[in-house]
Parts: sequence; structure tokens; C-alpha cells
Amino acid sequence: DSAEASPLVVFENIERCNPKCLRMLLENISGLTEDADFTVELIPEINVAVATFIKHIDTKEFVEKCSQHKRVREFNMTARLLESTQSIKAENLPESISSDYLTVYFESARNGGGPVADVQLFPEENSAIITFCDHKGNS
Repeated sequence: DSAEASPLVVFENIERCNPKCLRMLLENISGLTEDADFTVELIPEINVAVATFIKHIDTKEFVEKCSQHKRVREFNMTARLLESTQSIKAENLPESISSDYLTVYFESARNGGGPVADVQLFPEENSAIITFCDHKGNS
């Protein structure tokens, strides 16, 4: 059901399309404006970008348009909906952070959280993996 589709679209194999070019390409395909209607987060370590649509659109239809678009094909990029996950990675955490604090923080409805099943701290990289009881609590 398109109404339930994720507002997040993953673009893979982005190395041949610089960030500014990618943003313009997404504006051209969607007819929307970056910042007002969507944002793009680059994850260069894994050659991926994630577009988050603020304005409600049919993301399944958008992914289909992308897969047929001449420029997307020329760049050998692929687009797909971001699947739901039960775990997230929190980075740049203060050194003194505790798993109890993170649990309470991510369980807070005000922070968009939900019931937390597990928190794994990685102090050497100031990060943690937070696993939720269900995938609704990780927006």
C-alpha cells in the first residue's frame, strides 16, 4: 500500500554523480525542491545517499520513475525504498554516556522513540547500537 510506503529512498552506486548533481537530479525527477520538500544525506563510506521526503509523495512511484530515468541509468545508480529496521546507530556520543541514559532517551515519545530492547555501547568510537522492540520506534 503506497500510503504505508517509507518516506526514505536509498540511492546506491552514487560515486559517478557528485552531491550537487544528485540533488538536482532528484529535484528534476520529483518536481520537488531540496530542503523544502526533501533532504539528502550522503553516506560516502558505503557509496549511498538517502533522500528523506518531508512532503508526502508516492515514494514507490518515485522509485519507479528513478529506475526508468535516463540519467540515473547513465550513472548506474539504483533507487529503492529504505526498509524498516529495529536497530539504529547513534554516533558522536559524549564519553560519559550510559546505556541507561540512552535507553530512557530513545524510549521517550517526545524524541520519536519506543520501547528499547537493547543498547550496545562502543566507547572507543563514541557510538552505540540501539535495538527497539519493534521497528516503529526509530524515526
